[in-house]
Amino acid sequence: MKMEEEWHCCSSFLGRKMTENYTAIDIETTGLNPKTEKIIEVGAVKVRDGKITDRFESLIYPGRKLEERITALTGISDEMLKDAPVPEKVLPEFLEFIGEDVMLGHHLIFDYSFIKRAAVNLHLWDEKSDGSGIDTLKIARHFLMDLESRSLPFLCRYFEIPHKAHRAVNDAEAAALLYQRLLKEHGGGTVFEPSPLVYRVKKETPATKAQKERLYKLAEKHKLILDYDVDTLTRNEASRLTDKIILKYGKG
Repeated sequence: MKMEEEWHCCSSFLGRKMTENYTAIDIETTGLNPKTEKIIEVGAVKVRDGKITDRFESLIYPGRKLEERITALTGISDEMLKDAPVPEKVLPEFLEFIGEDVMLGHHLIFDYSFIKRAAVNLHLWDEKSDGSGIDTLKIARHFLMDLESRSLPFLCRYFEIPHKAHRAVNDAEAAALLYQRLLKEHGGGTVFEPSPLVYRVKKETPATKAQKERLYKLAEKHKLILDYDVDTLTRNEASRLTDKIILKYGKG
């Protein structure tokens, strides 16, 4: 079945509790902790009346080298990211694409936490911007307790939803299709409705000139090639990296 036909088929099962207009989102990152890791790709699909009407996708320069496991998982390499746009360029466009829509995703709070942290640090967000979202993982956990897994790739295989995993726009589209398929199977209810997204963020400040100079001196002293773009570090990141170098190599 073609993707357009899949959407037409699923949209015919829309119920009264169905949110027909939303933006499904997904991101790829350098790791799992939003306090220490960075976004490397964003993707979103806009859904109107149960049908995809627009897409957004972009790589993002993270200011650091990727671990091999991240490249193996996503297929995204340092070579692909070296000329990618910086967060200051991508995030405003991405947030504008989402607008005031309800957000939808699989384990949505993960994506939301990274996006909000990045946006807050770029002065693109205030608490009034907090919105609402629908989490397909939450829905799957509610209805599919007997399955061995409720990961997005597993559920897409289970429901025969076309899916190329671990690229942001593909995962966003798969989550939107999964939402409609779950509604078809289980008939709606409050678990399908948006709920408030809550993730508190304290703005971080850029690394100071003194911090950057100290890192460069440590790298030169110990003949290190840093895996980080020092100019993109926050004060906390610069402090952690400095401590890590000193712990391993000494002050020199």
